[in-house]
Amino acid sequence: MNIAIILAGGTGSRMGADKPKQFIEVDGRSVIERCIDAFEAAPGIDEIAVVMHPQWTALMHKVAEHNTWKKLKKILEGGSERYMSSLNAIAAYIDYPDDTNLLLHDAARPWVSQEVIARTVQALTHHEAVAVGIPSTDTVWEVRQDFDKQLSKFIVRIPERSTMWRAQTPQAFRLPLIRDAYQHALQDPQFHATDDCGVVRNYLPGTKIIIVPGEEQNRKITFKEDLL
Repeated sequence: MNIAIILAGGTGSRMGADKPKQFIEVDGRSVIERCIDAFEAAPGIDEIAVVMHPQWTALMHKVAEHNTWKKLKKILEGGSERYMSSLNAIAAYIDYPDDTNLLLHDAARPWVSQEVIARTVQALTHHEAVAVGIPSTDTVWEVRQDFDKQLSKFIVRIPERSTMWRAQTPQAFRLPLIRDAYQHALQDPQFHATDDCGVVRNYLPGTKIIIVPGEEQNRKITFKEDLL
């Protein structure tokens, strides 16, 4: 069973809007609707859950009532941090069979294609952890803060560009794997993560995370300019 978890727990503060970016309309459809549409249309997806900030779950229920989605089964409350939203989703499916797969996707990526979803689902038939990404066309710098010189930053390392990839979503895992990774992470007082692959990589380092090709159109909406 393949379950798409759409992580929409953010408040969109960087957008400067009066509501989270997932509810902003683009050509007549809100960002969250476009995201759900993509997974609703995907043959390999059996169920959809949305993780939403508690302040906006009522609005999400209204959006769901005005649509004819068949796969949307759960609207869950998110946490103050992204990883808390992932945790709430994992907890909601904790009793499901071990062969359940969770595809965790950022609601801020509404243009994910059927091809990317299909590649991810296909990879899950052979692997426990699957990431979506694209090669970086830019040189990437690792920088540090110079606290003695007006908080300026300086370059400390320039990784080989051919080894650098830009992370996208969905990030997909067998349920027992992502559950165990978070259980280990929560025992670490220094735990901090920006995505779910990072949790698996740090706390189950023996796990190989397979990358499938993403697409430029699978971009993330962060600022107003991204909606153009």
